Amino acid sequence: MIALDIELEQGSFTLAAQVTIDSRAAALFGPSGAGKTTALDTIAGLRTPRRGTIAIDDRILFSSSARINLPPHRRRVGYVPQDVALFPHMNVRRNLLYGSHPPSRSARRGASAPELERVTRMLEIADLIDRRVTELSGGERQRVALGRALMSGPSLLLLDEPLAAVDVPLRRRILPYLRRVRDELKIPIVYVSHDREEAEALADTVVRLENGRIVGVEAV
Repeated sequence: MIALDIELEQGSFTLAAQVTIDSRAAALFGPSGAGKTTALDTIAGLRTPRRGTIAIDDRILFSSSARINLPPHRRRVGYVPQDVALFPHMNVRRNLLYGSHPPSRSARRGASAPELERVTRMLEIADLIDRRVTELSGGERQRVALGRALMSGPSLLLLDEPLAAVDVPLRRRILPYLRRVRDELKIPIVYVSHDREEAEALADTVVRLENGRIVGVEAV
């Protein structure tokens, strides 16, 4: 379960979100500029709210009243940004293993990182293991970025428009991998989408944002 009650100012834009999500996969859906990526960044610890609370189950990640603000590496959150941000000087294996070496042992307490073989098998990237990142296609990069996030043993997975950079046929091939992560690893997923069909294909809850406000929460 993810509980958000936050206010965050970014220039002239204000995100004010209050929602409790208890589902396998939730989509943050809305037009560009609605605050979807800002919400993900805030959960991940990349942005700090002016006030409020963020909790995953009974773990408080942020509380302005209690003066709690866990740094990103202690939140046990896997984040795949829209640009995937793989390390171009590393091959696929090293990119994946980078996710399994957090800065401190305490950051992994209670988390169980999937083994490399299991992740590569699930995402069908075992044959790419020794390839350079620069040699990968867009869809392969997405799967490697997802695998790196899984190798950190997250309690929550955040995906920022994971299918935005690929064409429609490739989207249909990548979606089953996301469903496999959702169903086999049972890691809750929150992901950003501006495509209603895509949101409903993976999520069981759709949270609609407009102008920094939540305007609806729907079961799919």
